[in-house]
Amino acid sequence: MNLRSKLFTAFLGLIIIPLLVLGLFTFFVTYNSIEKKYSQQAEYSLKAISYSILNVFDEIENVTDTGIVSSVFITALKSDDPGSQDYIANSNQLNLNASQRNFRNMLYNHPAISYAFLYNMDKKSSHVPIFTKENFGTLPFEEFKKTPLYEEVIELNGVPKWIGPNEYPEFTGTEQVFTQIRLVKNMETFRKEGILVVQIKRLEFDRIFRNLTLPNNLQDTSFLLVNDEGLILLDPKEQSDGDNISALMEDQIDYSLEYQSFKSEFDGEESIVSIHKLEGHPWSLVSVTNWDTLSREITSFAKWFIVILGLCLVTAIVFNKFFMNRITGTIAIIVRFMRRVEDGDFSARVEEKGEDELLLLSRGFNDLMDRINMLFAQIRNEQRLKTEAHMRVLQAQIKPHFLFNTLESINVLAVQNEGRKVSEMVYRLASILRISIQDREEITLEEEIKHLKSYLEIQKFRFEDIFDYEIDIPKELLSCRIIKLTLQPLVENSIQHGFEGIDYKGKITIKAWSERGNLIIHVEDNGLGMTSEQLSMFEYMVPEEEELSQSSAEDLKVNHERRGLGLRSVADRIRIQYGEVYGLFICSSQPGGTIIHCVIPNYGGGEGHDKGSTSG
Repeated sequence: MNLRSKLFTAFLGLIIIPLLVLGLFTFFVTYNSIEKKYSQQAEYSLKAISYSILNVFDEIENVTDTGIVSSVFITALKSDDPGSQDYIANSNQLNLNASQRNFRNMLYNHPAISYAFLYNMDKKSSHVPIFTKENFGTLPFEEFKKTPLYEEVIELNGVPKWIGPNEYPEFTGTEQVFTQIRLVKNMETFRKEGILVVQIKRLEFDRIFRNLTLPNNLQDTSFLLVNDEGLILLDPKEQSDGDNISALMEDQIDYSLEYQSFKSEFDGEESIVSIHKLEGHPWSLVSVTNWDTLSREITSFAKWFIVILGLCLVTAIVFNKFFMNRITGTIAIIVRFMRRVEDGDFSARVEEKGEDELLLLSRGFNDLMDRINMLFAQIRNEQRLKTEAHMRVLQAQIKPHFLFNTLESINVLAVQNEGRKVSEMVYRLASILRISIQDREEITLEEEIKHLKSYLEIQKFRFEDIFDYEIDIPKELLSCRIIKLTLQPLVENSIQHGFEGIDYKGKITIKAWSERGNLIIHVEDNGLGMTSEQLSMFEYMVPEEEELSQSSAEDLKVNHERRGLGLRSVADRIRIQYGEVYGLFICSSQPGGTIIHCVIPNYGGGEGHDKGSTSG
């Protein structure tokens, strides 16, 4: 993993991921606590609403208690004209006693009472109207006695019985009203005289639900009043009146519990359902709050958290892209340039930019490379001077050798008064010296062959009838470059050591060809050849110090003559000039002669020329 990846991973692992974990933990803790906190709030609110509803019932019960205690209802039941007891329709208050007038005012001024009448137990009349109501037909007393409701009212023995809307539509009608039914007794004799029925307007309960609400958005909270069978008695929104709550939710409700709250799917939406039992009544007050409304704030918080976290992540990516990429990118560039330096490219330089430590790092790398290049230039210059000096020494080793042998031959011819031969040898020697003293390390192969032919002609003057030679060089190779005085020592080795003491005429063959970008010069003789021990003395690739340490004194004496003026000098010069992959390759046997291959780079070889040969 590179530095950029490590820094970005650290940023994610130490900042982004901890923030994400903390946010998720906070979200789930808060999310799970919403239901519990709302359940507590809903309990307080439902208790307040229940208290208000019970107060309405208590007020009506107080009104009817007053009528019973004041014998107003007993008087109405015993009246000879039951129809005249309607306290709303009968405006003749002169015919009413004081108690009747007071009770009439109480009924008339009470805002909740909608309708009231009496059943007479002595069956003299079907009912006695107290408050009249249009378009409402009272259930006949004989039919009422057949209902379970009648038996229940009798058993209550004067205690009010409340029934809700839709529970007994045949008794209360289709209007959404609450009805009180209670037994009326004679307070003197405690005889059962009749049954009072009082209906309460719905508006009073709507006012309660409108004023007492849960501390959240009311439009997402629904209130229901249901009985123990799940029948919806009252829906302030008038959407589910008369339905059964089991059709809106799958969970079963235990209506015997005083309070309960749970999460459930209600009418196709996930909601919090809270249920409070009304004290003394077979009814329960239900509140249904949409869960999305309750979790809206935490969901909004979660969305904002995700947005902020996303912005942090984007910021981290941008930071990593521009700032960290600049740091790691500069370091990566320097590392890449260092690898180039390892591969030998000392010209590598890093662009210097910025105004911080990265600039110092880049500048330090460049200064270091300048210093290294300066040291390498110094070393190369010293090595060049050393090589040039070595080359001059090697050439100096060859030149006296030529002069000594040639002058000796000229001297012999002069003594013998061979003027023509002396002139020819002087011409050849002049040609050799002309090439030798040139201030060039390399010459063309054509010039080297000219030099070689001059040398061979001089040697033929010295060693007449000892050897012949043949030179076969393609014309297209004559323009190739070669170190001067390369071939002459090779031929000299054949003449001096290969043909020494032979009883047949020797022959030297010089050929050349190009192969795989190299120039190969083939020098072959049919002389005595060399043994493997003698060949080992020509290991010119072995350093001189190592060779001297491994050779005996006698070997050194013999090897010094051959190496100092011959093959070893040529091999060293080729190695110094072109590299260690080039040089001389010798193959020899006794008898059989010697073959020498001189391998150098093919520089400047021409193409498209016909091959030619020169023989002598």
